[in-house]
Amino acid sequence: MATYAYEAVTGTGAKKKGTVEATSSDDAEAKLRADGLYPTSVKEQKGKGKKQEEAAAPKKKKKKGGISLSFGGVPLKRMTMFTRQLSTLQDAGLPLLRSLQILESQQKPGKLKSILGAVCEDVEGGTTLSDAFAKHPKAFDRLYSKMVKAGEIGGVLDVILQRLADFMEKGQRLRSRIKGALIYPTVVICIAVAIVTGIMYFVIPKFQEIFNDFNVKLPALTLWLVSASKWIAGTASPDQRVPGVVWIASSPFLIYFFFKVIRKTHYGRASTDWIGLKIPVIGGLIQKTTVARFTRTLGTLVAAGVPILEAITITKETSGNWVFEEALGKVHDSIKEGETFAEPLRKAKVCDLIVVNMIDVGEETGDLDVMLMKIADNYDEEVDVAVASLLSLLEPFMVVILGGIVGTIVLALFLPLVSMIESVSGQKGK
Repeated sequence: MATYAYEAVTGTGAKKKGTVEATSSDDAEAKLRADGLYPTSVKEQKGKGKKQEEAAAPKKKKKKGGISLSFGGVPLKRMTMFTRQLSTLQDAGLPLLRSLQILESQQKPGKLKSILGAVCEDVEGGTTLSDAFAKHPKAFDRLYSKMVKAGEIGGVLDVILQRLADFMEKGQRLRSRIKGALIYPTVVICIAVAIVTGIMYFVIPKFQEIFNDFNVKLPALTLWLVSASKWIAGTASPDQRVPGVVWIASSPFLIYFFFKVIRKTHYGRASTDWIGLKIPVIGGLIQKTTVARFTRTLGTLVAAGVPILEAITITKETSGNWVFEEALGKVHDSIKEGETFAEPLRKAKVCDLIVVNMIDVGEETGDLDVMLMKIADNYDEEVDVAVASLLSLLEPFMVVILGGIVGTIVLALFLPLVSMIESVSGQKGK
């Protein structure tokens, strides 16, 4: 038998920690429940040791009414953890309000703790959990609150919360894979830009002084390089107020800000999403990521019992891409008029035929949610392949670009040196 460390709450809500010997984690949870405890965490202890069980003294409740400052939204990782913990407490049979109070007390000061405090007050006042969540869209979006509402109506809140936690974990995993793949090229590009800027700022002016001392006639390429160096250093002309190095350092932030401003408008968002899907390689990755997201979202909502029209509306709002939003809007209108899901999706041409055909089969067999989840799983794997392909293309592309930049600088500096050597050789021959 293995030894498991546990954290649990008693029927009165007091926290308790200790260890229990059991054959598996399920067996450990069963033993704890038999003792009147509701486990929130059960982990196997690694290493040998004596059996020890200590009851943790109940913590004093903090007085309410303090000021809590918080900025930004709630990280997806914390939301996922909260959802899974709430599901565990509900599965253990703990009252909903008590579960929320326990989880609220465990949170660190911040946005989520403040929101959970307000949710506890609403639920204590008789508001349903879904309505209480809906008041805080920055933490609990429409998809979250609608699924919770479906769980409340069906009496399977713990199951719905478990599905919601699984959905959030898979979405988080997909984002992490894409962000992780972009770290390497981003770091390489930033370092390369910093090195080239340093060469232009510090090294090129030294060569220019040498060329001036020898009174060498500079070729066009070298003159261009010297002009670029002066612009970066801020000495190109008396009218130049801001050195180029400042523009280079601030350009990522300016581009990001400009992109955000454009995305605030309807036409800007539509054009950027459409252009993104047309970019070679990257467009395929965006398409696969969006398909995986919208099929998993819709499949999760349908499986939770949310009405199909409402589920499509929620999926449309959370798809994250204007092109797919338009396609899902047509799907919504088609179903509202009594037609099929697959046909307007086929006409929109935003998905591969295999996706449309699988959805068509799911409609005919009545297993639409199952088919949607299979599509999402399949496209998650395709995203991995697409990310690997993108990296394999980016590496040689970056080598060629950086090699071209360095080669241009070397050539621009080498051409005047050849002229200098020829001039010195001619003078010695005389």
